[in-house]
Formats: sequence, C-alpha cells, structure tokens
Amino acid sequence: MAKLSVLARNAKRQKMYAKYAKKREELKAAGDFEALQKLPKNSSPSRLKNRCVATGRGRGFLRDFGLSRIKFRELANEGDIPGVRKSSW
Repeated sequence: MAKLSVLARNAKRQKMYAKYAKKREELKAAGDFEALQKLPKNSSPSRLKNRCVATGRGRGFLRDFGLSRIKFRELANEGDIPGVRKSSW
C-alpha cells in the first residue's frame, strides 16, 4: 500500500486538473501561453500519475484494468476479473 500522503497528493492533483481543464483548453486554443504558465503547476495533465485503485502502487500499472500487475495477477487467479483467465498452451 502506498503512503497516504502520496495518494492524497495525487488526488489533489486530479481535482485541480479537472478544475482547470476547460480553461487550459481555451488558453491553448487562443495561443495565450503566458496566461497558461500562470495556472497552477498541479493543474497540468503531465503531473498526474497513474496509480492502482486497490493498492496505490505507481509502477507496473495496467491501464485497461486500473490495477498494478501484482494485484491484477491476484484477482485474475481468484477469477474475480471477468473475461480473464490464466493461459496455457
């Protein structure tokens, strides 16, 4: 499990990104890059980090499922992810 402070920081960035997304698009379309730089740093989409919804792990993230590779394997072996099963050939 990731530290709660790291998860809270990422949640704060997601909220700020959602808040300024529309304004950011308008400024980009207008070409006003000076005003774009004056927006908060945490409102930038590049500062967001994909994290596992179950554990908060930042590495080994599978976008299709929103889980880390470790948690994905656990749930897949238990049969909790529909349409996923262990392969054999």
